[in-house]
Amino acid sequence: MLERLIYQSKASQDFGTLHLFNLLTEARQRNKRLGITGHLLYLNGQFTQCIEGQREGLDALWESLLRDVRHHDIELLARYAITERRFAEWTMAFSSYQTFYVHGMTGFFPVDERTESPLAATCRGASTPDNGESLPLPAMAD
Repeated sequence: MLERLIYQSKASQDFGTLHLFNLLTEARQRNKRLGITGHLLYLNGQFTQCIEGQREGLDALWESLLRDVRHHDIELLARYAITERRFAEWTMAFSSYQTFYVHGMTGFFPVDERTESPLAATCRGASTPDNGESLPLPAMAD
């Protein structure tokens, strides 16, 4: 069964362009292995991520995210079953300020002056289950 998971967290440090590029490269490789697609928004030291995939892959990624020291104050916003992916073509699309763009970076969608991005809007639209039924949320690690 396909599921979507959406969370927010705060960066543990300021992320520069190279650090974000490396994070994205690593995430895309891991997501490909796990069959996960999604979108990461990074603004003002805060991450918002919308990820989609099979339950087992999302469980594995969620456990990894909870242990990742690059962010803290992780808040699970939603997790629910879906009938189709909204980010099917991206193992990890990325939105942030234009200054974070690295030449040749695929899947980068800069935010505008209102900090809006087409994919960020898609992620916000994804915060409601397709069928109106939420799944039980996974436990948060202490």
